[in-house]
Amino acid sequence: MSSDDIDGTDTRHAVVLDYLAHGLSDDGRPQYQKSPAGYVLETGDFQLYQVAFDEDERLTIGSEVVIEPRDEREIVTEAHRVDYADLSSGAQSELEYVVADLVEEDEQRFVDFYNDAQPITLRLHQLNLLPGIGKKLRNGILDERKRKPFESFEELSERVSGLHDPDEILVERILEELRDDDLKYQTFVGRHEQEQ
Repeated sequence: MSSDDIDGTDTRHAVVLDYLAHGLSDDGRPQYQKSPAGYVLETGDFQLYQVAFDEDERLTIGSEVVIEPRDEREIVTEAHRVDYADLSSGAQSELEYVVADLVEEDEQRFVDFYNDAQPITLRLHQLNLLPGIGKKLRNGILDERKRKPFESFEELSERVSGLHDPDEILVERILEELRDDDLKYQTFVGRHEQEQ
């Protein structure tokens, strides 16, 4: 494992983006020596990992696995972080669906982003990092949340005029952060890491 291996004590879960039963094609070992491998997306921080799987397990795309801590792993034998460009084409094409599912499954966490987003600088607000959110929509969100916190994506759409599909806006931003690791501001990807 390399120096960018993950560590820590919190249980970190990930969703399988691609499962390669015969291992990675470019790791230089003969086919008979390769263990199943694949790519996963960590569910809390949206970090991407290349992983090796236990040979006795058969997984499908969308399965959830534990990647950390090591002693809680049952299926993953190795995990190290990768960039979007390192993903297989299958993992890249699956990513949008998995991110959309994660946002939907943990709706309150992402609704709370709209409730809790703060200014980054005097001229830039976290809400302005979201695709399609300009000054008018930002101010609409801020005004409405002062009255009462939002409780669902549906309520956000109803209360903020012009804000359509607030969940899809978040998915789009998360994908943008995953695809472009040179973005100045990362709001969702690697958030836990930034806080430490």
